[in-house]
Amino acid sequence: MTNPAEIIPGVLFYSYLSVTRKDKVGFLKHNTLVLQVSGHFTLETAAQKITMTKGQMLLIGKNQLGTITKTPLPGDEAYETIVISLQEEMLRKIALEERIETKQKYTGALNVLLPPSDFLKGYFQSVVPYVRNPSATISADMGLLKVREAVKLILHAMPQLSDLLFDFSAPYKIDLQEFMLSNFHFNLPVEKFAQLTGRSLAGFKRDFQKVFDMSPRHWLQEKRLSEALHLIEKKHKKPSAIYLDLGFESLAHFSHSFKKKYGKPPTEWLN
Repeated sequence: MTNPAEIIPGVLFYSYLSVTRKDKVGFLKHNTLVLQVSGHFTLETAAQKITMTKGQMLLIGKNQLGTITKTPLPGDEAYETIVISLQEEMLRKIALEERIETKQKYTGALNVLLPPSDFLKGYFQSVVPYVRNPSATISADMGLLKVREAVKLILHAMPQLSDLLFDFSAPYKIDLQEFMLSNFHFNLPVEKFAQLTGRSLAGFKRDFQKVFDMSPRHWLQEKRLSEALHLIEKKHKKPSAIYLDLGFESLAHFSHSFKKKYGKPPTEWLN
């Protein structure tokens, strides 16, 4: 199994592989709890870079852009993770039933390594039978129970994370220039960039034109190609090593766009 397998629909996922793989995740939609069973897990966003090793646990905040790198250790066990998706619909149910109200806007780090906890470790041990028996039929009610248990144990370990988990407000309008300069390399539709900056699509396009004096699609293409030229000419990076990281879907598409802008293919710019 080299791709995350869905064990409980929308809730529990299991990932296993034996070679290093870099996933251009893009949009991290839901709050997510991850246990690193073996190997290394690295999450990199515009604001943070976090690496987990065997036995560590990470809470990933919703509505982010990020890249995940999965690395098995040489001569050790293969890469293995267990992932619990804490989707907003389920969190809303828990908040209503438990009468949980957020007291203030969460301002801490969006990705938090959780402290060692026998309770959380025990929780993940209880999840292992589901992972080992992926063909078993698990109901949505069982999924809600596992999410509820995970939430209670996270808050037992770090009560301050309640404001992160139960924040159901719409994204506030953030600095457009700063956000786009930090995240232009993610291959996302313009509609998603608008959502992440707290704007309607029309508002995003209007604000973008004011800030950058061109349309979002034109700017993204120009910015990615400019960065590619810098990496190839100054950093001596191979085109095949950078095109995915710059948001291009294929090497052929990247090479065609690069040649159209700079007059010759990217390989001819290598010194």
